Amino acid sequence: MATLRETRDRITSVKNTSKITQAMSMVATAKLRRAQDAIIAARPFAKQVQKILGNLSSADTEFVHPFFETRKTVTSIAIIVISSDRGLCGAFNTNLLRAAGLRMAELHKEHPAATIHVIPVGKRAVNSARKGSEDVVREFNDVFTKLDYSTAVDIAELVSDSFLAQRFDQVELMSNEFVTVMRQEVRRMQLLPILPDVKPDKSQHNVEYIFEPTRAEILDTLLPMYVKLQVWRSLLDSNAAEHAARRMAMENATTNARDLIKSLQLIYNRERQAAITKEMLEIVGGAEALSGN
Repeated sequence: MATLRETRDRITSVKNTSKITQAMSMVATAKLRRAQDAIIAARPFAKQVQKILGNLSSADTEFVHPFFETRKTVTSIAIIVISSDRGLCGAFNTNLLRAAGLRMAELHKEHPAATIHVIPVGKRAVNSARKGSEDVVREFNDVFTKLDYSTAVDIAELVSDSFLAQRFDQVELMSNEFVTVMRQEVRRMQLLPILPDVKPDKSQHNVEYIFEPTRAEILDTLLPMYVKLQVWRSLLDSNAAEHAARRMAMENATTNARDLIKSLQLIYNRERQAAITKEMLEIVGGAEALSGN
């Protein structure tokens, strides 16, 4: 049974931990607001690019851009896995890495002869990839310390150039998507080849376009930009989802710490009362012994 001193020391320790988790929750809340603002700021441009791309892809022409071409034989698949750089965010990384592992197993079954390449983004994904058996193309560490669009450009250009050079036949991206403050979901998307799910603007569906410069030249500019925007969006989403997950984890930790403090305080009071009662009984017993003599 713990002594009064041990129980008191434990209460002090839990109180200190509670202060830390509460401070981390407040920091995560502030960072989450900034991350949400960044997502909102990036939406208008991304939507406009997607709208233009949809109208271009719906135009009646025989030209097919290489980014839309699906390879008949898939021998090389790259998966971009975006995790966090730090921990203390609940099951944020665990769920993502588990899902990535399951997806790789699925791809091995679907394409037995294909080589799976991994592009880990974030320390947790990098550490996991180093322990795995898949080929690591390039590691991206400490990207969320100061998140910058140039990181998205580096990742997008790496996979785009490799896809055009036929080093990769297919590129997928896995990350955590920010749904709400209380909810984050693992999201998987096929980055390359671009799937024909970019919807044209219905109000302009029957419009006959005159392209200047040519449609091919416009797509040569827009499609790489589209890939960069998809990677950037995933980085922003993952950043916001991480802060939301950390905020929730720290709030839960703070609540649990307070509950534990109450429980320990109750134990401490009982032990203290028992010790006082024991001392009083010893005093009474000693007094009776003296009076008997």
